[in-house]
Amino acid sequence: MTDKREQSGGHDRDHDVQQVLPPDAIPSVDNPTFGPADEYDGDGSDDVIVVEIAGDARAYPVRFLHYHEIVNDEFGSIPVAVTWCPLCGSAVVYDRRVAEAAPADDDADVPDHAVLELGVSGKLADDDLVMYDRETGSEWKQSSGVCLAGVHEGMRLAVLPAATTTAETFARDYDDGVLLRPPGGESEAASDSDEPAPIEYDADPYEAYFEMPGYGLGAHRGTGGRDDWPQSLSEAGVEPKSVVVGLERDEDSLGVPLEVAEAAGGVVRVTVGDDEAVVFATADGIHAFEAPSFELEPTDEEGLFVGDDTTWHGGTGRAHDGRTLDRLPVRRLFAFAWRDDHGRDAFFLGE
Repeated sequence: MTDKREQSGGHDRDHDVQQVLPPDAIPSVDNPTFGPADEYDGDGSDDVIVVEIAGDARAYPVRFLHYHEIVNDEFGSIPVAVTWCPLCGSAVVYDRRVAEAAPADDDADVPDHAVLELGVSGKLADDDLVMYDRETGSEWKQSSGVCLAGVHEGMRLAVLPAATTTAETFARDYDDGVLLRPPGGESEAASDSDEPAPIEYDADPYEAYFEMPGYGLGAHRGTGGRDDWPQSLSEAGVEPKSVVVGLERDEDSLGVPLEVAEAAGGVVRVTVGDDEAVVFATADGIHAFEAPSFELEPTDEEGLFVGDDTTWHGGTGRAHDGRTLDRLPVRRLFAFAWRDDHGRDAFFLGE
């Protein structure tokens, strides 16, 4: 076990880094292939991570990512990493170009022009996936994007706009969208030991974990979960596994819990740094966009909101009159992981 120190949004803290598995025991997907969304062989209610760049929309089923955790992909000239940590419920999409990264502290070196290929290191930092890049061996915390050790230590990967929704919603909302095909192979996540086993995507290795109140590796393995959740957050209706959409601007960070957005009628407007965001809670997830100049109000129809004389879809940001809100770069994750990275005060708990 080692300690690594990170400062994020004024929250200065040490990380508990543990080697849990051999490197690449959970294999990343490095040559993804895609097919029509309506040919998906899973349930329509399965969660998918959606990335849309320049009209190219792709969905990555969490059902597959349980066994791979990272997909190295490219959208034209933009190399991306679609990342998923099951223990933290953390879905974050990163730009893999080091030149797009930013210093996480004043001591970080100026980045070069390398493109990183990310893999699963087998380590956890505060129960969160630690990725490594195959170019330098540097280690990156999945939920924050910060390099904890190696050549790029102190850099932070750039987050890209993304959404988490369901497979059926993706197929409905993105006519030309494509969906990741099953990568296959072997993974430790398919095994009862630390050795990889053939993957059966119909199995759900985290089903029991998602249903239990406990959180962290110990809870998943049945050896005892963590007990460090602040009572003040529980009293505000936010539990460790509450789903949060995390927003960051400069040194300011704010996590909006799904329950808080739902209690406000499905839409809240928040300020992060010098920018305003609008966050929608819909049946398929929680979504964040650049806030427009006008107010948005809920309707009697789930997932639809009104503003500026038209109706807006909270999941896509599209209006009936053809306008579209700009989706924001976000981190979708469990509340305990957001608290680990940003502290107990970095939550929006209502007006």
